[in-house]
Amino acid sequence: MPDDATLILEGVERKFPTLVGSEGEKAIDIAALRGSTGYITLDPGFVNTGSCESKITFIDGEKGILRYRGIPLDQLADNSSFLETAMLVLNGSLPSSGELDAFTSRVTESALIPEEMRAMLDHFPRNAHPMCVLGALTNALAAFYPHVSATSSAEEIDLAAARLIATVSTIATFTYKRSIGEAVVYPDASLSYSENFLNMMFSSPVSSYERDPDIVRALEMLLIMHVDHEQNCSASSVRLVGSSHANLYAAITAGIAALWGPLHGGANQAVMDMLGDIHRSGKSPSTFIEMAKDKSNSFRLSGFGHRVYKNYDPRARIIKSVCTKVLQKQAGKDPLLDIAVNLEAEVLKDEYFIKRKLYPNVDFYSGLLYKAMGIPTDMFTVLFAIGRMPGWIAQWKEMVSNPANKIGRPRQVYTGNNETAYTPIKKR
Repeated sequence: MPDDATLILEGVERKFPTLVGSEGEKAIDIAALRGSTGYITLDPGFVNTGSCESKITFIDGEKGILRYRGIPLDQLADNSSFLETAMLVLNGSLPSSGELDAFTSRVTESALIPEEMRAMLDHFPRNAHPMCVLGALTNALAAFYPHVSATSSAEEIDLAAARLIATVSTIATFTYKRSIGEAVVYPDASLSYSENFLNMMFSSPVSSYERDPDIVRALEMLLIMHVDHEQNCSASSVRLVGSSHANLYAAITAGIAALWGPLHGGANQAVMDMLGDIHRSGKSPSTFIEMAKDKSNSFRLSGFGHRVYKNYDPRARIIKSVCTKVLQKQAGKDPLLDIAVNLEAEVLKDEYFIKRKLYPNVDFYSGLLYKAMGIPTDMFTVLFAIGRMPGWIAQWKEMVSNPANKIGRPRQVYTGNNETAYTPIKKR
């Protein structure tokens, strides 16, 4: 254990305990700071602030490391399935064969949504963004399955977890089908999780979806990539709402809302918008690279660089290997995919980006893969939410099971007016 941290403030010396995580991360415990000094810390964006201790996910941005429950992400991508990885994150260890079979069956049995909920879709405009619909209907689950909260039993929470993982896929595909004016396709118990999603997306009464094993595996891998990513904006939103002991569905809805933002889950959609702009301009990718390097130009390349990773995003490295195989099948079929391949190649050899460690990130490659699968652009963030669901639930479970947990309530530094007398309306 390192020495206590010493703070000298207004001539008074005070000590604050320090702690070290299992991977050597160091922190100063300032829980007693305001009470003992009257001061708070100011940290916009919480760049230097730890909100909790967690055993779920470890990230080392400088070294490009990402592990779920200690297991390197590349090992899970090569060997695991989405539902097995979900169980790992939710429960803390890899399941036995029997445990995985039982969980898979529970997810499969939970895939049907209440018919009243399906009817709710008819009251949304067909062009409503699918993230809007997903958030609304996820929150509505609390009306159909009440009493899943911090005080629920472990069995109730486990059932709710399986239900959420199952139903978000069904809600997403039903929303898509309605947006294009087609009949919904109900879940098929004989299919795997990813096969089921693709079947509900692309099958119709007059045309069966022919599953490509490479596409199915690519989707499994993408979902695994997105399962959890430590205390990001959406996970922190889940924890903050959950800290009030709001029900699980409300907390997850907060995560969906946060993920919808273009600076978070919407980034892969921004990548495809950028590629579309390049295509419509008729200019080469190198022209846009030079625009991005010009400080006087507001243009930025979407899909390059990351808030945490100052090395190659480990998720992007894994996705790229799968992406290459899938894109080879699509070569020449989509100009945006060809532009992306050329853009990536030029960026990776450009000294400007190399020096600043602006590598392609997970959003660059995931957008490409979704595009190659035939997923429409406005569904990209929905796929992110489906993959992230186990992580959000795990974050919520960990928080509510901690007896030391408190309701989230950040402080502020007030910079407004001092006391000001009320002026009657006739004198204003």
